[in-house]
Amino acid sequence: MNIQSEEYMELLTDYVLPDAEAISQYRAANGFPTGEDDYCYAAIDGRYGVIYLKREGMPELNLVNYTYGAIPKLYGLMQDQFDTTSLVNSGILQTQRPPLSLTGRGVVIAFIDSGIRYQEDVFRDAAGNSRILAIWDQTDQNGTSPEGFSYGSEYTREDINRALQSDDPLSVVPVTDPIGHGTNMAAVAAGSNLNNGIDYLGAAPDCDIVMVKCKPAKQYLRDYYLLADDAVAFAESDIMLALEYVESFVIQAKRPVVICLGIGTNMGDHAGNSLLDGYLDSIAIRRSRGIVVCGGTEGNTAHHFQGTVRNLGNGRGAVSAEIRVTEGNPGFTMEFWGNAPNLFLVDIRSPGGEMLNNIGGGLGKSVQYSFLYDKTVIQADSVLVERNSGNELIFFKFISPTPGIWTIRVYSVREVFNGVFHMWLLINEFLENSTYFLEPTAYVTLTEPGMADEVLTVSTYSAYNNSFYAESGRGFSRTDRIKPEIAAPGVDISTPFGVSSGSSLAAAMTAGAVAQFMQWAEIEENQPLVESREIKSIMIRRAVRDSGSNYPSREWGYGRLRVTGAFDAIAGF
Repeated sequence: MNIQSEEYMELLTDYVLPDAEAISQYRAANGFPTGEDDYCYAAIDGRYGVIYLKREGMPELNLVNYTYGAIPKLYGLMQDQFDTTSLVNSGILQTQRPPLSLTGRGVVIAFIDSGIRYQEDVFRDAAGNSRILAIWDQTDQNGTSPEGFSYGSEYTREDINRALQSDDPLSVVPVTDPIGHGTNMAAVAAGSNLNNGIDYLGAAPDCDIVMVKCKPAKQYLRDYYLLADDAVAFAESDIMLALEYVESFVIQAKRPVVICLGIGTNMGDHAGNSLLDGYLDSIAIRRSRGIVVCGGTEGNTAHHFQGTVRNLGNGRGAVSAEIRVTEGNPGFTMEFWGNAPNLFLVDIRSPGGEMLNNIGGGLGKSVQYSFLYDKTVIQADSVLVERNSGNELIFFKFISPTPGIWTIRVYSVREVFNGVFHMWLLINEFLENSTYFLEPTAYVTLTEPGMADEVLTVSTYSAYNNSFYAESGRGFSRTDRIKPEIAAPGVDISTPFGVSSGSSLAAAMTAGAVAQFMQWAEIEENQPLVESREIKSIMIRRAVRDSGSNYPSREWGYGRLRVTGAFDAIAGF
């Protein structure tokens, strides 16, 4: 049974499924196709799971036939002369030096990303051996899968060292990273300072590395979300299984771990209620764990609109939003989230003046509308009470949209309680052509899973002039929880492979700083069994805050990352 085949769809669960016989009986009773090898279940952490089902004969993928949380969301990569400015401004370089001498020794940093070029010198120790403990390549089906997992190939440090001694390393360990995103992140967080032909230093140069090379999302999910053909996208199900792998690995190794995520999406309620958010929170509260998540680069893309419907009755307090659709856009999706207990309705006006009225209202059905003159098809799935958040959700698909200005009118015909609603378009990396709101809201633009409560969410700034990065996502969460917690350098960051910018590099820089703290706390036994919540609290207590500014801030959180300040707070300075 090849569950990675396009023949199989995958659904997420937030409960443990019964045994195979019980599943078979349930499927037969509910009219689903049954037979040998038509489904498979992968448990995650005793609470979550992924069920793989043969797509043939299954109901159409929409929010009526399946719950919103069950359909895996898609996540994209958040990255748009060696210089130590960013390391110095973050206090990382000073912490590496005596008397603290914290370089991440004994700590593991784990990445779930595009892969890693393991042959690079920055991932070796002074003896030339690899500092990579393991790689799970989800895209490689030719090797041995990790124990407890049914796809991909696992390569250990022994395998990698054997490959490094070979004349053809990729014939031994065929792991690549053609995009370079995961390699850059690992170098910024954990690059070695070997001075053998390179002059580079990562934030935690003595830590060990675990990398999961995430496999691309299946085509049926790409089609469902109307992704651009060249978009790099990973499915939520594969990311959650990658986290399960990291957890199982570090539990066996009995090592403190920092998990660094440089991926993000605009899908979700932006309040930390997705299954991935929940799983990250459950890991973060465990001892010897730290999780760092980038805030994304959606702050300046005009992909978010927030409005408030007034309590005037009969739709008179309506709010209108305009979306600019450029020529050649084959389609896009948009999510509408309305705060409970309101009941919202939506009208849509095409560029040619055709109207669709009274969409939504929590009817719990999927409806397809076809415009006569504009040749556009709109599918709308409405859910009055989305299971994980409790809020109203309308999921829109604009198929072959006519270029021009589309008007979205939001109103309520009932009494309004606070009346706040939000709409998000896909992240920039997922859109075929430029599509944006004409009057967007720059706040609440942090990407998921940055809204998970217990993780350390990082926005981005330039260490060269202490200016906020215009592209960086901004807080707070949709429910006004304080996100991000901190800002870190992510502009013109030196890597061994050139200068780059992006929120993923700010997360990598922060992950290295957390690894330094983990060494002091766990390896040197100054504060054993530390957890992510404690790390967050310590990092924000002595973050750099400018006089005259208000904190916590939607841009800066509690201030700029400075590791030396964290140790000052502990010392009582």
